Amino acid sequence: LQKMKKKARRNKRQLNERVRNFEVVMDDASGEWLPATPEQTAAMKAEANVGKPKTKPMKRKNAAHSSSSAGKAAKDPLKIIIAGAPASGKGTQCEMIKERYGVVHLSTGDMLRAAVVAQTDVGKKAKEFMDSGKLVPDEVIIGVVKDRLSEGDCKKNGWLLDGFPRTPAQADALADAGVCADCFLFLNVPDSMLVERVVGRRTDPVTGKIYHMTFSPPDDEEILARLEQRSDDTEEKVKVRLEQFHANVEAVKGSYTAISIEIDGSKKPDDVANIIEQKVKEMVGAKVAV
Repeated sequence: LQKMKKKARRNKRQLNERVRNFEVVMDDASGEWLPATPEQTAAMKAEANVGKPKTKPMKRKNAAHSSSSAGKAAKDPLKIIIAGAPASGKGTQCEMIKERYGVVHLSTGDMLRAAVVAQTDVGKKAKEFMDSGKLVPDEVIIGVVKDRLSEGDCKKNGWLLDGFPRTPAQADALADAGVCADCFLFLNVPDSMLVERVVGRRTDPVTGKIYHMTFSPPDDEEILARLEQRSDDTEEKVKVRLEQFHANVEAVKGSYTAISIEIDGSKKPDDVANIIEQKVKEMVGAKVAV
């Protein structure tokens, strides 16, 4: 029993360390922590400005010279929730939405990590559950989300809530907390295509670059020979994750019927992005006018 407790404590410490080091990401379907790819780790570090020197913002003499993203910020900024199954292309679209509208991109995993590192009240509560190996309960996650959305950048530029809420209870709690979105985007991709996208993924352990054995295989035989597949990128595990995702997202969509926009995510990324831009403009009108 003592050995089991010691092992459990060691596992908790290791998980906390991996969270702080951006080595894990939260799975949208299950809410569990999964190993991050090198590209995901790099993206999270860039988002958190890790390793970058802090510089003071330059003062501008003329507001007309402000950046396009800042220029798109409004008194009543755009607020978006986006949902999509694993490998639906949600990450790509989030980057495009962030670039187009200048909104703050927020994922549950990143917000939890930041709250834990900052040692906020809700961050400390989240850490207690993570230390005990348990899933962080909805009320704590809602607290983390609400705190983050109340920060200045979100109030000024608007936000893009990525993969949250995942359950009807979370959607209700979000509404009770006074968090309201302008539109709920759902990337709809057939399961057969999602499975193919995931199962074919391979990572180069040397460069961290991600390839796909069908859509984008490497030309170099040496690179091909050293490619690795993530342990959770098997057909069996992907199907389990998809079942969990579908069970939750159908119920969540019911909470956002009036603002729901369903997008065909099977198209090329640029085509999907163009459809999103058109549909968002139709729904929120003046908020995205430039």
